[in-house]
Amino acid sequence: MDNFLKGKKHIHFIGIGGSGMYPLAQILHTKGYYLTGSDNNETSTLKAVRDMGIKVFMGQAAENIEGADCIVYSAAIMEDNPELIAARKAEKNGVYVAERSELLGLVTEQFSKAFCVSGTHGKTTTTSMLMMILMAAGVDPSAVIGGKLRAIGGSGRAGKSEYMVCEACEFKDTFLHLFPNISIILNIDNDHMDYFKTMDNLKASFGKFCELTTDIIVANGDDENTVEVVKNCDTKAQIVTFGESDKNDFYAENIQQISDFHRRFTLMHGKKPLDDIDIHVPGAHNVYNAVAACAAAYSAGIPIEAVRDGMSKFNGAMRRFEKLDEIDGVTFVDDYGHHPAEIAATLKTAKSMSFKRVWVVHQPFTYSRTAMLLDEFAKALSIADKVVLTEIMGSREKNSYNIYAKDLADKINGCVWFSTFEEVADYVVKNVKSGDLVITTGCGDVNKVADMMIEMMRK
Repeated sequence: MDNFLKGKKHIHFIGIGGSGMYPLAQILHTKGYYLTGSDNNETSTLKAVRDMGIKVFMGQAAENIEGADCIVYSAAIMEDNPELIAARKAEKNGVYVAERSELLGLVTEQFSKAFCVSGTHGKTTTTSMLMMILMAAGVDPSAVIGGKLRAIGGSGRAGKSEYMVCEACEFKDTFLHLFPNISIILNIDNDHMDYFKTMDNLKASFGKFCELTTDIIVANGDDENTVEVVKNCDTKAQIVTFGESDKNDFYAENIQQISDFHRRFTLMHGKKPLDDIDIHVPGAHNVYNAVAACAAAYSAGIPIEAVRDGMSKFNGAMRRFEKLDEIDGVTFVDDYGHHPAEIAATLKTAKSMSFKRVWVVHQPFTYSRTAMLLDEFAKALSIADKVVLTEIMGSREKNSYNIYAKDLADKINGCVWFSTFEEVADYVVKNVKSGDLVITTGCGDVNKVADMMIEMMRK
């Protein structure tokens, strides 16, 4: 990173409030670089950026990049963005322009124990669990997390050791810029098909990611796609497997549900018990995220006592089945799930808990994903007792698919949809009853609906 940023004084982030941009800004700010940024929507993340003393421009304009000698943009920024257009022109005059994953990759290269967590589902939770373990071990790790972890006050941390933890996102092959020493593959599912087109292409990219790994690959031994990728990749790294069955190197036994938000299991290694692990997040799927984090840490030499202690202190990442409030017997939870498999896991978890009815308020994200997985979304959302949809958040896309929330609503019995967040919040608040659980899901700004509902309920 020092070579990459040598002589650089002013770094500008286009889309600084993004989940992948914010932690890098945290780390670089901590290291003393002067930063500015821009974004389109006011969020709690932007407030946190400003609280660090970083100047943020609302909206994109060419003049926002003036004075910057390094400009960073995310994969979500389109080429017709006025700041990116201006950056391309400035590039001809020696200004360095880097996609966010390039910068992250150069950051990971500086660490000899870089844990890179990949997979279609569970990356943020597993990365956060691993971070808690490393902090319990006292190794002063750095981190780049796709969500916020209260224990580090955000989604990034600049430590002083050789340890680093980061998410390795496959979107547009961004994880191929990384330099992983220890990699985790949680699962491989059909996401980002607007880019990959076929599962074979997606698996080929994961294979390349494996081949970048120098020391240890921690792979889901029960996931068929992951097993195929690891088996066929050309790597010198040690292969360690985790999963549900005892054919794996690491697995869970004696799983107990102590309460809605507390599970305990025995971590097994080579058919021998290592220790009892407590996790304070709901859902059977989180047991296996925990096994993956434990397997990676233990295989990298972290003592089992630190593994146990770190996991016992993990109460979830923000926006991952995060309990927001309970008002008049109604519980509000927010979750980042935006793929059918994630939503199904979240709603199955919710249905296994002690609530009378489960409501899901879902914001579909991107037209391509909604169109390609329409039936899968309908099936997953139908697990809930009550389904309410917002309009689709297009984000980086234009609606060339001619797809709308109504098309999804028509496939779900009793589903309703509304054009505005205010209408969604008003409908739910007027119809919920004591004993209900309301979950907002999606990776856009659907958490604003949760805030609105809570405010309405408190009036």
